[in-house]
Amino acid sequence: MRILLIEDDTVLGAAVRDQIASDGHSVDWVARLDTAADAIAGASFDLVLLDLMLPDGRGIPFLRKLRARGDVTPVIILTALDQVSDRIDGLNAGADDYLVKPFDLSELSARIGSVARRYTGNPNPIVTHGALEIDLAARSIHRDGRTVTLTAREWALFEAFLAHPGQLLSKSQLEDKLYTFDAEIESNTIEVHVSRLRKKLGAGIIETERGLGYRLAPA
Repeated sequence: MRILLIEDDTVLGAAVRDQIASDGHSVDWVARLDTAADAIAGASFDLVLLDLMLPDGRGIPFLRKLRARGDVTPVIILTALDQVSDRIDGLNAGADDYLVKPFDLSELSARIGSVARRYTGNPNPIVTHGALEIDLAARSIHRDGRTVTLTAREWALFEAFLAHPGQLLSKSQLEDKLYTFDAEIESNTIEVHVSRLRKKLGAGIIETERGLGYRLAPA
């Protein structure tokens, strides 16, 4: 997934960024709401991690504006505000989850996975696709009973296909799942990763629509 982290604490922000990057997600980290608004206008994110106290304003009004204009991107609030009333305000504004600082980074990873699964319509972390048994929570795959190991980017790409079964995804859409704004993208990266996924998961796992993109093949 491509995740937008809105957090002005440099120590916590770096820890969260490193954690979700190690989980195989791409992450864009900003420290202000105005920068976050520009990022959302310029890219498609799968999830937003939102602090409530930023240098240029509060997160709740920002979230309300997102929801008012029809943006349904999942949002998890990360904040030191721990009163019940604060949690109610956040959830009523449209947040999908609320995590109070300090929190365990592994719990954050679990909550990100849980929210993402709910948005794909299947809260069950175990997915079966043909000969593949996929554990989204453990980020593991078994093919005909044997473990298949994917790199972080291979997993991120395969996760994008799983989240949009049967949907044609363009090369640029897939690049958005793998790279942040400041990353250099090699022209053949998607082709290389798709080829590796086919070798590991089965030659027919991903279909190509020449000149248009790729899709997950029917099970």
